[in-house]
Amino acid sequence: MRKHAMVCSIQLALLAMSAPVLAQTASGGQPQQLDTVQVTGSRIPRAQVEGPAPITVVTAEQIQSAGFTSVPDVLRSLSQNGGSTQGQQNTTGAQSTPGAQAVDLRGLGPNHTLVLVNGRRIADFPLPLNGRSNFTDVGNIPLGMIDRVEVLTGSASAVYGSDAMAGVINFILKKSTDGTTIDYRYGDTSRGGGESHKLTLTTGFERGSFSGIVGVELLNKRPLWGTERGVQDSTLDSPAAERRLPRLTAQLMNWDDDENIAPSDNCAAMSGLNEGTTVLAENDYGPYCGSERAIAYRTIENERKGANAYGSFEYRFSDNLSWFADVQLGHQKVRLLTGTNGNDVASDHMGWEFHDPASTNNYRNKVFYNAGTDRLELWSRQFTPEEVGGLKNRMNTTTQKTMAITTGLKGYFADAWNWEAAYNHSEYKAEVQMPRIKAEAANRLFLGERLGYDDDGYAIYNPDPDRLFTPLTTAEFASIAAMSTFRPKAKNDNLSFTVDNSALFTMPAGDVGFAGAVEYGKQSYRINPDPLALTEDAYYGPRYGDGSGDRDHWSAAGELRVPLLSTLDASLAGRYDRYSYGNKDPGKFTYSAGLEWRPIDTLLIRSSYGTGFRAPDMHYLFAGNDYYRTRFATDYYQCRTAEPGVTDGYCYDDGSYDGSTFDVYSGNMELDVETSKSFSAGFVWSPVANFDLAVDYYKIRIENQVQTQDREKLRIDEANCRLGVTDSGASVDINSPTCVDALARVIRDTDGNITSVHFSPINIANEETSGIDVTAHYRLQTASAGNFSFSGNYNWTHRHTRQQFPGDPSEDMLDVSFSATTLPRTKGNLGVSWDKGAWGASIFGNYLGRVANYDNDAWTDSTWRFNAGGRYDINDHLRVSVSINNLFDKMPPKDATWSNYPYYDTSWFDSIGRSYFVQLTWKLGGSAL
Repeated sequence: MRKHAMVCSIQLALLAMSAPVLAQTASGGQPQQLDTVQVTGSRIPRAQVEGPAPITVVTAEQIQSAGFTSVPDVLRSLSQNGGSTQGQQNTTGAQSTPGAQAVDLRGLGPNHTLVLVNGRRIADFPLPLNGRSNFTDVGNIPLGMIDRVEVLTGSASAVYGSDAMAGVINFILKKSTDGTTIDYRYGDTSRGGGESHKLTLTTGFERGSFSGIVGVELLNKRPLWGTERGVQDSTLDSPAAERRLPRLTAQLMNWDDDENIAPSDNCAAMSGLNEGTTVLAENDYGPYCGSERAIAYRTIENERKGANAYGSFEYRFSDNLSWFADVQLGHQKVRLLTGTNGNDVASDHMGWEFHDPASTNNYRNKVFYNAGTDRLELWSRQFTPEEVGGLKNRMNTTTQKTMAITTGLKGYFADAWNWEAAYNHSEYKAEVQMPRIKAEAANRLFLGERLGYDDDGYAIYNPDPDRLFTPLTTAEFASIAAMSTFRPKAKNDNLSFTVDNSALFTMPAGDVGFAGAVEYGKQSYRINPDPLALTEDAYYGPRYGDGSGDRDHWSAAGELRVPLLSTLDASLAGRYDRYSYGNKDPGKFTYSAGLEWRPIDTLLIRSSYGTGFRAPDMHYLFAGNDYYRTRFATDYYQCRTAEPGVTDGYCYDDGSYDGSTFDVYSGNMELDVETSKSFSAGFVWSPVANFDLAVDYYKIRIENQVQTQDREKLRIDEANCRLGVTDSGASVDINSPTCVDALARVIRDTDGNITSVHFSPINIANEETSGIDVTAHYRLQTASAGNFSFSGNYNWTHRHTRQQFPGDPSEDMLDVSFSATTLPRTKGNLGVSWDKGAWGASIFGNYLGRVANYDNDAWTDSTWRFNAGGRYDINDHLRVSVSINNLFDKMPPKDATWSNYPYYDTSWFDSIGRSYFVQLTWKLGGSAL
């Protein structure tokens, strides 16, 4: 192995990433001989840990020093993790995938990042993200068991197969330990709420030829409620005057005159509800009963209780043959409460409006005929903590059971060949309990018995209006409430055989390394929904769909590392993957190539190119019918027929041609694979032993990307095809593929009204991103003041565009006017650490560049959040540590246009504020801490 400053600096650059504590050099900063290591991004063990593509490594020590308390916290700190992922307050995400958290490298979508544990795939979260795509839940990976996290960005399918289009995140769990270590951590917030306790125990053993490590992690975290934060504990926190009105508790609307009718007692009967905050309020439609506080009855952070166990074992039969096994078991219970953003109760699990699918009128989901008042009426009701018996009775509860087992044999033959034969099984089971309102029972409780239907198709009732404005007893509420239980399950099984030889043959410049692998696997999922959730009339609110399927997969891969010159190395990899499901057998060959040139010992110049692919998501393929009620679906054909010459925008804004539709989403077995291309080029420079700088350019392009069809666009296309012309005057061929598809998907009744739009995922989109990553580290060792380490990481995204439909102009996802979530152009972090003897301290800053405001017409200022920590070694086996997250107690930036609750962008911000953690580490036996 070569011994020089460049090798040492590259090692440090790899090991010291987004945390303030860096791997330390030897005394005096001399370069050290490196052990052969397995590096993410290559199957070939090699001494030089930096290869042709940049790899980020975050160690367990760095995680603790930076104050990260969960795996999602670690991943959010990465400058490469620039995508918008659902936070714990995301209402839509929390309802569809309660308790799960995702990662999104390069902003290309969570389903384009491959997540591994010990280099193995793990089962997906068994419910699809937003009801559409599959993804990996990183929220239940045990933080205390992590040895390091390796992150490789760019297309890596030539090594890892499907999904590795934006990159790979590999969680390496601990493989060895000496002695027994006990960690206890207590956490709380300075503003109150979210108290947590975590206990971790790890121990190892060696009995002759048998050795292993066992670890257990226990977590008990209380929820943090919206009522516990002043920036979002009331509707008065909204920057928009119209949103500061009390959130409705009860409303009776005269549908004919479009006005509310006040209760006879002006809400006096309800005044004790919502902790005594319910009053008579008035909006544009008139009086109603409401509460300023009720908007905040939801969780900012989830309640989480659970245990994780991990074991890694090896038995050595001989010097060239051993058995190994890694086992990970998890049991978590996650509880959360979601709600709507305002007075709308359409998707609220604590709300009710009249609901009758048997009614034939377009407004059948909410309007009935009141025989007592001789008018059409809409009744709306929110249920309060006093009525439901406490908020915890209405929380979503998800019990997560995870298991991953890898076992096999490994060894070597012919002195130079290493081999491994392994079987990996992982599964993710969940029991998801979602509170629901039984539609028919609630109708009967508030309205009495249905008396039939009038000539216009409205259901007829003769209810007492006082019933709507009378508080329910807990028994009455229990009579209309239910817990809808889903039992989804996902499994992944894989058999693999790998070989490698670091000296396959010798060339003038050195040995050629080789690695090869063959794999066979099976993947399956099944949602197992509550059968009543699939019916149209059982529950009020969202109707959830079903889905199940399985597929087989096999692959063969090979990789070469070739020394072309003494200063120039090349890497080549190729892989073929084939999937089998239904009558489909899609296959794809991917490849990658890289160069490493070291013109001088202190400089590495590198470049890589790779192709990638992604097999269609399981739920994209196998989703059963899922239903979406759309209250205000614009009928562009009727609008443009009645008012020739108007634009689509006029029809949408006018609202006169809106109707209620019951749209249907389903999977698409005809989907093709997505493909990608990735390029990177850069350098690592270490002019002196204690300083290194890495700069890398990257570019990733995804083609044939799967997108769900846009229902608005389908209705516009259908109008264009029927009229033979667009709103701008361009002619349209009714026999074109676009027209044939749109006319088949937009369903009309005999009166010509749209009743439903049938939509599916299709291969249509292209997405491209490019930018520059910069990483720098400096180490300063002093005789009197101790040792200092400095780190910095920065990502600047030059371009991120998307073309959603063929023929569309490219959309700039970095521009403030982008209609969806605008991505930040810049993201980074800075870290400083110090240690001297028994003492140590660190500070870590996370930087997020500006993002668009809610109205997409201005920028929200860039932000910094700082963590600080310190430690003291009482002796060489006992340590106390303190860390403070969000040191300066920063709240989300103000956005005058973000009028919806919680009044800031939950994709990037939260209102947790300052939190602190005290940890005691006690090691029994073994070497010093």
